[in-house]
Amino acid sequence: MSQHTFFITGANSGFGFAIAKAALDAGHRVIGAVRSEAARDRLAEALPEVVTVLCDVTRFEMIAGIVDRADSEHGPIDVLINNAGYGHEGILEESPLDEMRRQFDVNVFGAVAVAKAFLPRFRERRCGFIVNVTSMGGMITMPGIAYYCGSKFALQGISEVMRAEMAPFGVHVTALCPGSFRTDWAGRSMVRSPRAIADYDAQFDPIRAARKEKSGKQAGDPVRLAKAVLTLIDADAPPPQLLLGSDALRLVRERFRQMEREVDEWESLTLSTDG
Repeated sequence: MSQHTFFITGANSGFGFAIAKAALDAGHRVIGAVRSEAARDRLAEALPEVVTVLCDVTRFEMIAGIVDRADSEHGPIDVLINNAGYGHEGILEESPLDEMRRQFDVNVFGAVAVAKAFLPRFRERRCGFIVNVTSMGGMITMPGIAYYCGSKFALQGISEVMRAEMAPFGVHVTALCPGSFRTDWAGRSMVRSPRAIADYDAQFDPIRAARKEKSGKQAGDPVRLAKAVLTLIDADAPPPQLLLGSDALRLVRERFRQMEREVDEWESLTLSTDG
């Protein structure tokens, strides 16, 4: 395995922390980006070998300068793990648009802003790897997480275009699509819109209760995900997207089969518009 220098956003918890630790254990260098001094202190205490930098991904105007300094002082960086993000849960009708804007600022615009800071240096060097952490929620949907799925669908599509545009320069781009893992996604870090409309109680309240009850007991192990990411990084021909977790595999396959049935059912009307 080649030695790499990683830049990991959201490195203080969840997938970011697990990947940072696995990369260090494998002999790689890690620059961990976090959005607050408190998070920086926690990361430095837990993983002293990590080079910590402050980077709020919603401060778009500051990201290029942060990446420039990190690359010049600790680089060249050759792997970006675009991991910073969070979950939002709420019935669409009940959820304020401001919460959607915040969700997209972090999960989409922030991720794209960080990637764009790396694209010119990766293109000029004719190498590099960008892993955009999306979700199975970027390929399937579930009631109650419209803003989250919308943000991950957006990043999924952007990742595919980014991959096509960077391929001629030897730069790899993969969307990482985890299922349910034992992180704080459904717990401490989840933003939940208050309930207000009784018509949705029967549909959504059991979903919210089950998600809270399952938090911390999911089948997915972040340590195993981190090992999978290291395997991905050294692949000669990495995939456009990598599903991780048995539930992600099952649910995405079910969605593909359903889509194929829907396309077949409406094929005649689809073709009727040519003329």
